[in-house]
Amino acid sequence: MKIKSKISTLQDYLKLNYPITFYPETEGGYTVIIQDLPGCISEGDTLEEAMKNILDAKKAWLETAWEYGDEIPFPSILSLVISH
Repeated sequence: MKIKSKISTLQDYLKLNYPITFYPETEGGYTVIIQDLPGCISEGDTLEEAMKNILDAKKAWLETAWEYGDEIPFPSILSLVISH
């Protein structure tokens, strides 16, 4: 089954939920990565700070890719929302 994309704006991409991986560091804090967006990595002293920082990094990654016309991958795991 092929999924048809209706994504046509940067705002559409910014709304996508990419899987995020957290890695606790031995010296404290967390490294956090969005593997679907190559080079999209951040860190934080707490989970909350790491989450805020990776969301900022995601926004910067997507804005830069959009500005330069680079291919923007879809999330490797898509969530389905059904409204009634």
